This record gives sequence, C-alpha cells and structure tokens, in this order.
Amino acid sequence: MEFDSSAEESVLVERYKFTISYNGTAFSGFQRQGETRTIQLELEKALRKLGWKEESITGAGRTDSGVHAAGQVISAGMEWNHGEERLRNALNAALPDDIAVLQVEKADRNFNARYDALSRTYHYQIYFSPVRLPLRDDFSWRIWPSLNVEKLKEISRHFTGIHDFRAFGSPPRKDHSTVREVISNSWEQQSVDALCFVIEANAFLYHMVRRIVFLQTAYARGSITEEEILRAVRYGIDAKPGLAPARGLQLWQVRYPDSGEESKNRRIYKWRE
Repeated sequence: MEFDSSAEESVLVERYKFTISYNGTAFSGFQRQGETRTIQLELEKALRKLGWKEESITGAGRTDSGVHAAGQVISAGMEWNHGEERLRNALNAALPDDIAVLQVEKADRNFNARYDALSRTYHYQIYFSPVRLPLRDDFSWRIWPSLNVEKLKEISRHFTGIHDFRAFGSPPRKDHSTVREVISNSWEQQSVDALCFVIEANAFLYHMVRRIVFLQTAYARGSITEEEILRAVRYGIDAKPGLAPARGLQLWQVRYPDSGEESKNRRIYKWRE
C-alpha cells in the first residue's frame, strides 16, 4: 500500500509509538544485520513504503533469534496525516504474516521506546510431555520428566532485586554495566502439563532470561545446588553452562512512565545499561 504525501497538505513530522507482535521463528532476532531477515529490517521496509525517512527505528528490546513478542514497542518519527488507525492498517498490509502492528499512538516528540521504558516483562513457557507436540513446540520448551514446581518457585525468589547478573548474560555494549533490577518473577501454572515463568526487570542482558530459566530447571532436576545459583547471583561465579531454547521466550509487555517521569527515567538509564 503506497501513500503519496506530496498530494496532501504539508504535514509535520510526528513521533509515534508502535506496539508490535511477532512470531520470531523465522527471524535472526530483532536488530538489523545487513540484509539478513530480522524484525527491524522488515518493519523499516514497511515504513519506507509509507514515506518514512529516518535511518533507524528504536525498539524497546533486542530479542534474540527465534524469540517471540506479544508486546514489543518501537518508536519512529514520520509525516502522516491519515490517522493512527489507517497507519496501523497500512503497515500491516505491507508487513509479512509473522509480524503485526497491534496499536499505533502519537507520542511526545522526544519519546524513545528504549530509553523511556521503565521495565520489560518476559514470559517463558514450558510443557511436560514424553513426546514432542508439534503444535506447541514453536512457542514452548518441552521437558520430560516433569519438574517439581515447588522447587522452581523456591529457587526463583533469589533472582528478585538488584544484582550483578554477569554470570547470566552480556550487556548490549562491551564494558557496560551488568547490574540489573529484577522487579518480580514467578512460576505460573497454565494447565496440568504447562508452566509459564514471568519475569519483569528494568532491563535485561543478552541471554539473561534463558539462562535464568535453564538454571532453575537444572536445580529442579537436582543437577545443580542452591549454593551454586546463589554464588552466580551474588558473586557472578559461573554455574552449570546452558541456555533454555529461544522458542519458549516472549517479550510480553513494556511498561512506560507517566509523561512527567520521562526525563527522570532517561537520567537513570545509564545505570541500567
């Protein structure tokens, strides 16, 4: 769907907040990597068809290859005078089937999807089955035998709070801080054979959620001790190597402050990085 803005009255560049959902199975992550198929590349191609002229969009989170999103947020500025609903519909017409724009909102002219975010919430889904279930495998990690849920809940409490998570992942930029604040986390029973790990933090390291999930499942299996996990959380001492598969992870929600809090949030973001 093409729009010719030259035929319209002159319009101002507006800042927009886009809430995005995607199935990450066939993508090499969010961040643009040349012509490799990524979420950012596909979104920018669609925006350019509608007259977008900036060099790059900004995403709230840089999800890994194979990771999904129910509520990723991006920000971009563009000239558009057809209304937010038509912008959403035009973008969806230009996007592939495995990405969808759920909502478009006008934002403050300084809005930045990454730096203005207060927190991100991820969901990690697992299910228990002795055989693979193809209709579930793209979005969950199959585990067998099943795990002791009480042991998972018992160990998860150690991750809440402000910690140096260097044993759980790497920062987006070399030599930046690995300190993060986990605001909350919990294991939720979705069905008799399925669990969801829900974790909210101000920001995450690369691979951090998948590493946390993996170590919790290792503890529930008895292949790692509570003391080993505590050493990793408190002192950054590496524990049992391994990651939970990317397919079970979803960026669920990004939370933003009220407008009066935005400038304060930007000032403290350096600490989060």
